[in-house]
Amino acid sequence: MQPLRRVQAALVAAVGRLDKSLSPSDTLNRLKQHKWTLSDTIYIFHIVLATFWIAIMQVPGFPLKLLIPILYAIALLIPFTSQFFVPAGPIFLYLLSFYSSKFIPTEYRPTPSVVLLPTLESVLYGANVSDILTRFTHPILDIIAWVPYGVGHYIIPFIVAAFIWLFRPKEALHFWASAFGYMNLTGVLIQILFPCAAPWYELIYGLTPADYTIRGSPGGLARIDKLFHSSGYTTAFSNSPLVFGAFPSLHAASATMEALFISHFFPWTTKWVFGYAAVLYWATMYLTHHYLVDVVGGSCLAVAFFYLLMPEELKGANATAPPGGLNIASYRSKYEIYDLEEPRGRGRSGRANGSIMRDAEAYDLEELSDRESDEEVDITYRSPVVPEQPSSAAPLIKSNGRASPAKKSHRHTASIASLIRSEERGEEGWSPIGSSFAFPPTPTRALAPEETKGSRAS
Repeated sequence: MQPLRRVQAALVAAVGRLDKSLSPSDTLNRLKQHKWTLSDTIYIFHIVLATFWIAIMQVPGFPLKLLIPILYAIALLIPFTSQFFVPAGPIFLYLLSFYSSKFIPTEYRPTPSVVLLPTLESVLYGANVSDILTRFTHPILDIIAWVPYGVGHYIIPFIVAAFIWLFRPKEALHFWASAFGYMNLTGVLIQILFPCAAPWYELIYGLTPADYTIRGSPGGLARIDKLFHSSGYTTAFSNSPLVFGAFPSLHAASATMEALFISHFFPWTTKWVFGYAAVLYWATMYLTHHYLVDVVGGSCLAVAFFYLLMPEELKGANATAPPGGLNIASYRSKYEIYDLEEPRGRGRSGRANGSIMRDAEAYDLEELSDRESDEEVDITYRSPVVPEQPSSAAPLIKSNGRASPAKKSHRHTASIASLIRSEERGEEGWSPIGSSFAFPPTPTRALAPEETKGSRAS
């Protein structure tokens, strides 16, 4: 239940950080105060490309398709929705490009290539690896391939965004939206400009030339439809806007991007997320949707966008910073500061106290620093006499003879200097560590040399 409580607490905190204003004037005021930079010119590209796709869009037709820019503009003006729609702009542009690509007139489309990808695969890897992986099929293998390819590909991007929103700074969420969106947008544009046939085309039609009258095929996912007595994947792929969008594989690109993000912001999950990506790489070829060269191309595309778009403030230790902001210093226990081994916890979990404190991301770091500054003061040269204490013990004694409780004082009541040569100081008449103080006699008159010798002898 502890992970669920942590997610619940993070959700409450994330909702509390949201801008809940519904006034467009707030957005306009922020726009006036915004300092424009060269990087803001990317929005001009967004507007031009979106205008092109909406112009050639046939379904919905005019004037219903005008609702798309109108509704999007309203979402940008309202502060509550703009905090999501502004960062997600590249993703919406990718989805618009993917859908509207089917309305491009055939005379403006390049001729699809059928032999290029299998030839490159044979030349680069010595064999048609994707064809080898499809020669043996089994219902269990179909399920293993279907889960990441047919389900995880559409769900995991939302899960990654949700966890980044809950547990990492907002800069990380903006980075996810831009990297994931621009990567898929670039992949769609490549598929439009360089159309290539997938392995399922070779299995059905051989190496005969392809044209845009051919409808898409679900490939190995047809066995999933048969297994569940449905036709969902057959219908979806038959109406795909990009029938010849084999290269690069956006399934492989998305899985690689998800693995890079999760391993970067949640390092302890590295081996699991890359294991998932490896299974999806195999699934793309097993289900006859991509060649190996497509998988490699999609993975390289994801790596390029991940490292090219990563902001400097999210590198290094800032990758695991709490959602409060990147300027909050990470907690360091005393054992880390002085390079000491942490004591083992005595609880059931066996975890050290320092580990528990580091896991508590909501811990008040300012309060911690204040408390440590009060307790860990350099006491090397402090006086053994506690300041602001009465010079006599009389105020501490009640009328009945019992001592009254003393006020709470600092835990450090003596300095190291006061402990040095304590025996010699005791001989002089006082000791800071003895049970009592011995006050030397105060002479009231000058003593004769004989009396002085006599007192010393006694």
